[in-house]
Amino acid sequence: MADTLPHRVASRPIPVPGTRGGVIGWPFDDGRERSGRPGAVAEVAGVDGRPVTVQRAGRLEDGGCRHLLVWRAGPGWRMVSSGVLGGGLGERHWVLNAQVRAGYGRLDPDAHLAELAAAQGLVGPGVGLMTAAEVDACTWAEDGGVTAVVTTGIGVPTWAAEADEASTFAAPRDSWAPGTINVLAVVPAAVADAGLVNLLATATEAKVQALLEAGRDCSGTPSDAVCVAVRTPVAGEPVEPFGGPRSHWGSRLARAVRAAVFEGAVLDRERRAEWDGPPVHPATVPGCELADVLTGRGPR
Repeated sequence: MADTLPHRVASRPIPVPGTRGGVIGWPFDDGRERSGRPGAVAEVAGVDGRPVTVQRAGRLEDGGCRHLLVWRAGPGWRMVSSGVLGGGLGERHWVLNAQVRAGYGRLDPDAHLAELAAAQGLVGPGVGLMTAAEVDACTWAEDGGVTAVVTTGIGVPTWAAEADEASTFAAPRDSWAPGTINVLAVVPAAVADAGLVNLLATATEAKVQALLEAGRDCSGTPSDAVCVAVRTPVAGEPVEPFGGPRSHWGSRLARAVRAAVFEGAVLDRERRAEWDGPPVHPATVPGCELADVLTGRGPR
């Protein structure tokens, strides 16, 4: 089947064959909301037949209620990440993606994320990501058992290789310019260290491909982060050695990341066209706490 993603798109994205995807608050084709009310759930993907659930929480910070997303993976996962907390490669039990104010100025983001993780009751090693983008507007896609969950803010579009003076660019303080794309990809298989690092590279390549296909003239933003989770190897069982875009799991990861980033990039453009103020509210309300923002229930 031919790929349905165009190279230049200015409206709602078209689904990719073989994937399921969406964004919080957007309807299913049959009219059901994906997660527009407390406790609502959306089907995403399954890992070994068990749900993959991302939860939402809110906390008061910098004069407003700011949300965060948490995946409580538990034991049995290895992750590679460029996140400011828990970056590198090793056993990780959770992933936290926290929305902060635009112009975030703390010089100890790792300590800040650790505080937020503790407040959520997260224990053991984990990965912490930050963004000024709306985490409520995360997008996701699934392909062949691989799930990608993405938060997208393209306020500071950047090419990786720029002139030296580009590194000093700062967005105007009176503009809304959250500029981070955070990617979480979950692979339900054990992968060797080299393959896991290659999966991280594959996810980044897929992100850039999606941005170009969505009509964004950039390779990302200066603060993008990626986290890829795979299963911990079990003695006596095979371990996948490869993670490139033509490998078994790498190809699936690439398609899932591409679909989720593509949708996020299109929606980010739409949000900016309609924006009338920071996406925060002054107090935490019951709707800020969603037990299940995204839930995968396995193959349908």
